[in-house]
Amino acid sequence: MFTKLLVYLDGSEDSVSAAMAAIVLATQLKAHLVAMYVVNTKALQDLVKMRIFLDSEQLEYQKDIEGDAVRYLQHVKKLGKQKGVAVETIQTSGAVSQQVKQYIASHDIDMLVLGGLSEIHSRRDELLSETDRMMRSATIPVFVVRDSDDIWDMYESLPDAKLEGSHDIN
Repeated sequence: MFTKLLVYLDGSEDSVSAAMAAIVLATQLKAHLVAMYVVNTKALQDLVKMRIFLDSEQLEYQKDIEGDAVRYLQHVKKLGKQKGVAVETIQTSGAVSQQVKQYIASHDIDMLVLGGLSEIHSRRDELLSETDRMMRSATIPVFVVRDSDDIWDMYESLPDAKLEGSHDIN
């Protein structure tokens, strides 16, 4: 049985759909849900090495990405709260697939939930796709979310949680 789910967020619409699917799964399975955003500092360092970014630009861009991470994690936490699912949030940095693998191993995660894979146009795209890398190298079951409309419908079909201080009017 799946009792601990990890959903990986990367700031894409697909990853938010994956989070909504993970909320549905957590509800159905009565599982603990963790949302993780990894600031890809490895990619940023590579951009500096290739002279695409200056060192000062790397720091500015990293701060922007860290701000995005906070916003996306808070958004998913709010989506979970709306449906009565507590979402634990983790923000970390480093090489994405390594960070996710380490977290899975050290926290006994049962299932990884990922947004749909992007279309691969070249061998380079395939090598750079963190989602693809995680899917292929995961040591646990991976749930890949592909159809955002169906996921939205499933999420919306869950009853809303009663908020503190609210009451029904009949």
